[in-house]
Amino acid sequence: MAKAVEPANASAFEKDHDHGRCIHLALERARQLCKQNGARLTPVRQRVLELIWQSHRPLGAYQLLEQLGQEGFNSAPPTVYRALEFLLEQGLAHRITSLNAFIGCSHPGCSHQGYFLICRSCGSADELPSESLAESFRQQVQQRGFLIESETVELSGLCPDCRNKEPN
Repeated sequence: MAKAVEPANASAFEKDHDHGRCIHLALERARQLCKQNGARLTPVRQRVLELIWQSHRPLGAYQLLEQLGQEGFNSAPPTVYRALEFLLEQGLAHRITSLNAFIGCSHPGCSHQGYFLICRSCGSADELPSESLAESFRQQVQQRGFLIESETVELSGLCPDCRNKEPN
């Protein structure tokens, strides 16, 4: 398992989060990773990745499809699904199962499980990279003799901004 690198975003929920830098780092890392893997980051794949990173809110395939169509890209569903499949295979995005939506991976190129905080009010999501959580899960699963075939942990609640907006 590769060691985690500096995340593209320290936390989407931080007050001083520099979203422009976040997107720039994510795209730069995607280019580097694709070059390293001999994979082709086509214009449509790159644009889908940019759209996924634009708001820290998981986006569904049809939301992406609509945006691509407005920008003049091929707006057939297979176009988006192939781009998303590529991004998932390259470790550049994660699928949020409960929302049937996608979010950028803050640690591309590093083998890790996805742990997500999802705000039920504004829809923002943040990835928690945590080896200690992964190790705890592995131990518990091994003790029970369970074979994991897929792993995503999604925690739903309120982000700091939405918590501050709710009445006491």
